[in-house]
Amino acid sequence: MEFWLKLMFGSDVGLMSMIVVIATSILISFYAGYFIYKVKTDKPNE
Repeated sequence: MEFWLKLMFGSDVGLMSMIVVIATSILISFYAGYFIYKVKTDKPNE
């Protein structure tokens, strides 16, 4: 476990990789939540 923590947070490349993964996860969660919200609040067309 110490090896992975050192690999991820011990260097700038590992830290940037973690930031990219976290930011991507946040964006995907936001867009998925927004899509679900829009689908649930959509008024049916007649």
